[in-house]
Amino acid sequence: MSRSVLVTGGNRGIGLAIARAFADAGDSVAYTYRSGEPPAELAELGCLAVKCDITDPEQVEQAYKEIEDRHGPVEVLVANAGVTRDQLLMRMSEEDFSTVLETNLTGTFRVVKRANRGMLRARKGRIVLISSVVGLMGSAGQANYAASKAGLVGFARSIARELGSRNITCNVVAPGFVDTDMTRVLSDEQRQGIVKQVPLGRYARPEEIAASVRFLASDEAAYITGAVIPVDGGLGMGH
Repeated sequence: MSRSVLVTGGNRGIGLAIARAFADAGDSVAYTYRSGEPPAELAELGCLAVKCDITDPEQVEQAYKEIEDRHGPVEVLVANAGVTRDQLLMRMSEEDFSTVLETNLTGTFRVVKRANRGMLRARKGRIVLISSVVGLMGSAGQANYAASKAGLVGFARSIARELGSRNITCNVVAPGFVDTDMTRVLSDEQRQGIVKQVPLGRYARPEEIAASVRFLASDEAAYITGAVIPVDGGLGMGH
């Protein structure tokens, strides 16, 4: 049965792969994007593109109204939208820190809270938050990003306890290094240095992250909630 699925930040990279995976499975997929043009491949799959900056509560509310008018209440939410502003702590500005927290953590709070309204009414729902191995291991120059991604774990586990009795699950996927536009800008030397840290010896494909997300949103994962699923090639084991 087709479900109403929302993927935030679904216009590129991991989010694009997740939106495509749900659309390929026959779900009614909407995705948010903040800038640029919606990808043609998602339009061809019938996905609904909704321009929305998740740091703006009014834009979040308007996005949900548009999605609900077209697809009905959101039954599966994948909170993927995020930003980075990497800088060593001594050079990191207040704005660098607050902007990343406002998008990655507070923005996720906004979209989850709004989806929760329909899920409570339906007494069912699936919420998947996209964190990062960096949120578990830490990373020099990414104190803001790591803090925001670690915060998602505590947030998800609190939501899992709060909403479990309503048949709503909330889980976290923590990707490692993924082969996307963001990592392709690195030099060959930097990419090789990263791969050396990964036991499986390669970057993840976005489709591998998407597969884990789809599983957590499936009936087969109905008894999994409050979990953190690493999809990192073994990079973060032990964390």
